[in-house]
Amino acid sequence: MFKKNVLAVCLLLTTTVGAAQTKISFQEYVVQEETLDEKIHECFGNKDYKTGEKLLYEVIALFNQLSKEDQKSYKRNQAGNYYNLACIYSLQKQTKKAVDAFEKAVKIYEHVDANYIDYSHAKTDTDLDNIRTDKRFIALMESIRGKGNYIYILQQAGEYQQADTTGLPHFTYEESTSYNLKNVKEFFKLDSIAGEGDEISKIINLMTWVHDNIGHHNSYALCEFTSIDIYNYSKSNGKGVNCRHLAITLNEMYLAMGIKSRYVTCMPKDSTDSDCHVINSVYSNTLKKWLWMDPSFNAYIKDENDNLLSIAEVRERMIDGRPLVLNKEANYNTKDETTKEWYLDYYMAKNLYWFDCVVNTQFNTESRYRWTKQTYVSLCPMGFTPSEQHSTQVITNDPVYFWEH
Repeated sequence: MFKKNVLAVCLLLTTTVGAAQTKISFQEYVVQEETLDEKIHECFGNKDYKTGEKLLYEVIALFNQLSKEDQKSYKRNQAGNYYNLACIYSLQKQTKKAVDAFEKAVKIYEHVDANYIDYSHAKTDTDLDNIRTDKRFIALMESIRGKGNYIYILQQAGEYQQADTTGLPHFTYEESTSYNLKNVKEFFKLDSIAGEGDEISKIINLMTWVHDNIGHHNSYALCEFTSIDIYNYSKSNGKGVNCRHLAITLNEMYLAMGIKSRYVTCMPKDSTDSDCHVINSVYSNTLKKWLWMDPSFNAYIKDENDNLLSIAEVRERMIDGRPLVLNKEANYNTKDETTKEWYLDYYMAKNLYWFDCVVNTQFNTESRYRWTKQTYVSLCPMGFTPSEQHSTQVITNDPVYFWEH
């Protein structure tokens, strides 16, 4: 399965792929790498493996144009390129080339200070089925057993612990009657989008509308960070925005409808991993609990009894090995189906190690152009401290405090 490289950076420059000897900036690399990634993804979907192979060598060469320092910081991207190359050779039944590429991916991963390679993903990836009986591939798989098993990493995390939270800031939510949120409601015609159903159907309808009308892309929006500006930016240039801006947009819509919501940054344990994911935590007065809503993938999670789950409940169930059910409508940019195995067992399992969100949730909570003086609260397992912290950050191990409503 094609593994897309994800980079959470601001993109400002564009260029074309040049000679391998030419050094390029990291910003230039990201723009070109994303364009090539999208084309390679299409090649996998269209089974145009020869073209995909050619493009993969282009993106591998592009990485080699980076400075040594940038290459060192983003080795995981090059490892992912070789993994995809192994898949494309395997799909063409070119066993030796496939195993050679897989071996390069493994060797690069071994030099990354993280359990990044996902053994369970490689074990179940059908793209690699044609090389599973190869002795060298079997040995390589054995060498990475236990690496990148994100559910296992979650299981090894420290416990949470309730504490005296006297003096800590409490979470607030802007009232729907505020001038700005009334404008949001009127601009998007939210009553029509939400529909006339019950509270839960309205919550889901709003999320689906954001997913269907604003594409997901891994770059920052070059606009002010409000729902209206993000929407207009996307519509004016035909580009998507990153997960944070999708969640900010949906968050303001929920607030404008009088529904408590936060956008929560879900973070990995590995401090060298540049990827995280931002989703919404929405409070249902009907169910008296927070609910997981992810506009990037139009995703929500249920248990085996069809009960909607919160972010905290999903994390607990992953650790305990209890069933999790991804809604069948989950997808990427209304094109590609999102599977439970990739989305939950791999991607979100990696990004549920610790959490971060602002205290005061409001219209224009964050700004592209000015400091909004926000305080951030991080929920971390015992024994873990984020390597990079906000200047105004509260760190807690108390889930009761963090998930208060």
